[in-house]
Amino acid sequence: MIKANHSHKNLVVAILTQSFEHNPSVNYIIKQDRKRLERVMALMSYSFEICSLFGEVWLTDDLKGCALLLYPHKKRITFKSVYYDLVLILHSIGIGRIALAVDREGKIKKVRPDGPSVYLWFIGIKPDAQNKGLGSEFLKQVLVHARNLELPIYLETSVHKNLDWYKRFGFQVYNRLSFGHTLHFLSHVP
Repeated sequence: MIKANHSHKNLVVAILTQSFEHNPSVNYIIKQDRKRLERVMALMSYSFEICSLFGEVWLTDDLKGCALLLYPHKKRITFKSVYYDLVLILHSIGIGRIALAVDREGKIKKVRPDGPSVYLWFIGIKPDAQNKGLGSEFLKQVLVHARNLELPIYLETSVHKNLDWYKRFGFQVYNRLSFGHTLHFLSHVP
């Protein structure tokens, strides 16, 4: 695993945009218009910046995959984070969808456990490198990293077929919410 820096931002945004372009949860929050793909990219750019401030961004050794880890217990309101929030609203969510996004985040926040943890916000592999074991090896490395930090790891997925994949690595579903799609909450406690 390679710890990403800002020189890797475009690569990370490209990988995640390709990996999550058709994701139900991502498209629930993104304004659906002719700029939808640009809006997905703006979300991934935002996520990169927030994880750079309050977590870590990792790449596979071959630069074909990435993971965004957020440490919620370290997240703070700063001038930079407020700026990134405003950019997210303007370039991704849209002003008319702020209430929807705030409502969704409020419901999700009530479900997520309190205390120090690793939040696996996004993990993605370039489409041409998927289904070859790279994602599985990368997830194992992310889990070792969380275990070394002695922190539980949490994530959500709205892609039902991913549930079995995460379960193979010891994740357990601890809750579900419906937003027109089912959002599954998973945990992995070392």
